[in-house]
Order: sequence, then C-alpha cells, then structure tokens
Amino acid sequence: MLEDECWIDLPMTDRPIPLTARRNGPLKGHIRVPGDKSISIRALILGSLAVGETRISGLLEGQDVLNTAQTLRMLGASLDRQGGGKWLVRGVGVCGFAEPKAALDFGNSGTGCRLMLGAVAGCPVTATFDGDASLRKRPMRRVLEPLERMGARTVNSTDGRLPLTLAGARDPMPIIFRPPVPSAQLKSAALLAGLSAPGETVVIEAEATRDHTEKMLSHFGADVRVEPDEPHGAGRRITLTGQPELVPAPIVVPADPSSAAFPLIAALLTPGSDLIIGGVMMNPLRTGLLTTLGEMGALVEQLEMRKEGGEDVADLRVRPGALRGVEVPAERAPSMIDEYPVLAVAAAFAEGTTVMRGLKELRVKESDRLAATADLLRANGVSAEIQGDDLVVHGKGRAAGGGMVTTHMDHRIAMAAVVLGIASDRPVQIDDGTFIATSFPGFVELMRSVGADLS
Repeated sequence: MLEDECWIDLPMTDRPIPLTARRNGPLKGHIRVPGDKSISIRALILGSLAVGETRISGLLEGQDVLNTAQTLRMLGASLDRQGGGKWLVRGVGVCGFAEPKAALDFGNSGTGCRLMLGAVAGCPVTATFDGDASLRKRPMRRVLEPLERMGARTVNSTDGRLPLTLAGARDPMPIIFRPPVPSAQLKSAALLAGLSAPGETVVIEAEATRDHTEKMLSHFGADVRVEPDEPHGAGRRITLTGQPELVPAPIVVPADPSSAAFPLIAALLTPGSDLIIGGVMMNPLRTGLLTTLGEMGALVEQLEMRKEGGEDVADLRVRPGALRGVEVPAERAPSMIDEYPVLAVAAAFAEGTTVMRGLKELRVKESDRLAATADLLRANGVSAEIQGDDLVVHGKGRAAGGGMVTTHMDHRIAMAAVVLGIASDRPVQIDDGTFIATSFPGFVELMRSVGADLS
C-alpha cells in the first residue's frame, strides 16, 4: 500500500460494528503503517505555537489526531489538510491562543488532551476540555498538579476528570517537576506550559521516557538541554528556556512503531509469512517491543536504516519462527507501553511462561488495559493471570480462539484481538471495531491486503 493512498476503514459511528478475524494462510507484502501518533500530535501543537507556516507530511489522520487539530483551530491556529497526509499549519506564537467559544472535544485521545492541557495552561485564556465516555474515565489529576504550580487554575472538575475547565496562567512561573510515574505525557505537558514561563522549566525523570517533545522543541528552535540525572544516572534532567519564538520547521512523520506492532506480530505467528513494514521509527525509547521479541527468538530484520523527520527509521522484514517465554523487566515498560496487549498475544504462542512486569500504567489507558488484555486471552483458551502489576501468560505454542472479546472502546485491545484471531485455531470476534480508526485508519484494509481474513 502506498503512503499517499486513501485509507479505507470501518466508519466511526454511534453503533458498534463487530469484527471477526480467522486464520487464512501466510501474510506477505510490503506495507507502510500510518504515521506515528505521538509525533503527529506534537507536530500540530508546536506548529500552532510557532510564528509562520509549518509544513507536515506523513501525518497520521486518525480520529485522535483530527480531534486535536480541531481543538487547535478553536484556539485560533490555522490548520489546512491538503491530502495524502500533508498539512499546512499557520501558528499563533507562544501564548498566542485565543479563548475558544465552545468546549475542546478530544474524543478518545488521552495524548491530545493531556498535551493540550499543558499548551493552554501557559496562556491567559480559559478553556473547557472534554472527550468521549472512555476519556472521561481517565485520570487527569497528575497532569494538572504541575500546571497549577505554574499558575493555572482548574475549575468545574470532578476528581480531576473530564469535563474540566482550565484557566491559564496570567503570569506563568517556571518550576522543577519530578513526574510521580514514568510518563511522556506528564513531562510533555509541563514542558509545553513552560514555553510561556520566564526562566528555566526543569523536568527530572527517574526513568527515561519517549523524547519526542524534547526533540521537536529543539527542531522548532527552542533551547532545550537533556542531561543525565546525576548522581542517580538512570533518569534524565530536561531543561527548557522559556518564552522562545518558535520558528516554523518542516516535519516528516515516520511510521508508528506501536501501529507496526500489530501486522508485525501477526506475521511472526502465521506460518509461511514474509512481510516488510516500511519506514518504522527506531527511536531507542520506542523499541522495547523489538528488544523483547528478539529475546523471544523472533526473526525481525532491520533494513535500510536512515533518518526521517529527525528520527531513526528502518524497514522491518518479518518472518515466522519459534518463540520462547521470557521475563520482561519493569524498566522496559516506558519504551513499549502501548504494545503490551499484542505482545501478550505473541506470548500465548510462545513455548513457556512470559512475565511482563510493572504494568501499572496500563490500568489508566483507554480501558483498564491490563485487565482487558488478560480477559481477551482467557476468552480464547489462553492461560493468563494478573499478579499485582504483572501480567503472566502461559504459552503453549498455539491458541484455541473461538471467543468473543469485549474491547471497552479501546483500539489496541481490538487490534490485539484481531491478531489473535489471525493466528488461532478458531475465529476470534470483537464486539466493536470502530475505535481502531482512532490510531490506525485503514487497519482492516491493510491487513486484508497482505492476506488476512477479516469480516
């Protein structure tokens, strides 16, 4: 499938659309998955905070990104969708957002909502943040705490959840912020708010998380320093000098490694497959899944390493092979937090037990993703249990399938269940496939194009 082809997918509707996946022979072809969601959302936000025109290509046009784009328009930025993943953004400058006339609706996007809380917190405007039923359940208190220290105020919120109204700081203050958990979203929200504050805003991470915000801030001309957090050494200290004039800079969005995980593991588990996934981002803070699959014995080759949009990318060639159970350390979680549901599917087809440690953050994703992952495996004959914050999967080299999976409005649970159905003895059904489009528009048609049987 060509990068600039039109995506075809299950439509986003108010009624559920069930989906069934079944075994159908090898998966073969050369594909490119949509652009990285994390980079797409950050490109739109920082382009809107720059002065002038930013051109973006390869943007993910999933519902999460489109919802974020619409909120930026409501705040006064101009975002022109030109087709084929190409966008032109005319920014308003740091502190330049206008007060919106209606609530900012982020749909299902936790990333868009949390980063935009930071972007708005440093501006002297008041805005109401809202989302769908799933996003309204997700905690925002941890994001709001540093923003309130910087001078923003939260009003009309129940227990820090949406809908909430945020009054941005009139005179934002720089802070030193130590996120209570490893989270790129918490870090990014504080840094985006720090753009409006004089002096230096500092974020100190106990564990390094994905660094797209720091890289992109530098790309747009901000003064950002990233140093080891001495004397501990395991974390990082990020220092941002506030009140820069961000300079427009073109962005090429690489393919999303979290989205690539689904066809990749489907090919690993399907005999006779030979699949190439083009232009996948290889940022070392996003490659925990590939490290883990390598330990399990997977055959994944990295071809034609190169740079796109300031990030390392490679084509991945995937062929099936025998997998073995492993222990995945908790410190690897930040580099693969979105890939655990589909890794659990791979673990079901490995020989032996796989233990995935330190998955507390999965409980506050689009669903309780830890419980939902265990449920989707057990519904299809796989032995799995949750021990504290760890997920334990007892692999037997195969899965019976035949179950119905409740997705809880979670796109990654839905796609993981599809991968399970492609490789299982019997078909796997999911209750609703509509939410897949939030992060992976065209998923169904792309999987069909390489040989999957989805109906």
